Amino acid sequence: MPYTPDLDRLLTPGARFTDEYGAYLIEAHRVDDVVLPTGQVVGCDPLVCPEAEPYTVTVAPGRYPARAWVAVVLREGAEVDRRVAALQLVVSDEPAIRWEPAVAGDQDVAALGPDDYFGYGVDAGAGTLADPTALAVLDGWDHDQVEEVFIPDELPVSPVRGLITAVLDEATGANVVTVATGWGDGCYGTWIGRAADGGVTSFVTDFMVIPK
Repeated sequence: MPYTPDLDRLLTPGARFTDEYGAYLIEAHRVDDVVLPTGQVVGCDPLVCPEAEPYTVTVAPGRYPARAWVAVVLREGAEVDRRVAALQLVVSDEPAIRWEPAVAGDQDVAALGPDDYFGYGVDAGAGTLADPTALAVLDGWDHDQVEEVFIPDELPVSPVRGLITAVLDEATGANVVTVATGWGDGCYGTWIGRAADGGVTSFVTDFMVIPK
C-alpha cells in the first residue's frame, strides 16, 4: 500500500517517539488562520514553486485555523533542538477516522507502489498550505520582495521554526503562512483526514521528522 504516516499519533500533544538519536516530544502550536477565498488548497515551498497546482479536494471558501506540530528533540532529558514535524490546516473539529493522500493535477494513487507517496519538493526549507490566490501574488514578486518578507536576517526558531505570515491579496485577505520543513529540503506529502460522514477534517503535511 502507499505510504501513510501515523497521523493519529503524530497529531497528539505530548506524544513521544524515540530512536537511536534521542526522543521527540510533540507540541501543538496554533498559528495564524489560513484564508482560502477559492476553497482550493496548495501545498508547496512558496519561495520556490508558488505556481504549484492545488489539490483536487476542495473546501468551502473561508478562514481556517492552522496548527504547527513541533517535535522537541530531547537528549538525556534536555531540549537540544526543535523541528516542525507537521503543518495542519483544520477544516472541521470532527475526528478523522481515515486518511487519504492529497493529490494534485493528474496524480493517480493507484500508480503508487508500496511505501510510495506523492509530495512537493522543498528547496528553500519552507512549506505552506495556502490558497492559489495568495500564491499567484507571490509568484509575481521579485526576489527583493520575497527576501524582505519571507527571508529575514533571523528566522523565528521558537516555538515554531520559520513561522512567517503575510497577507498577499488585500482584496480577499488571502495569506501565506510558512514554517520550516522538518530537517530542511526534501519531498513532503500531504494527507486529507475524513470524518465518519466523509467530510474533510484537515489537510496535514508530514515533514518526516519523527521515526516511522
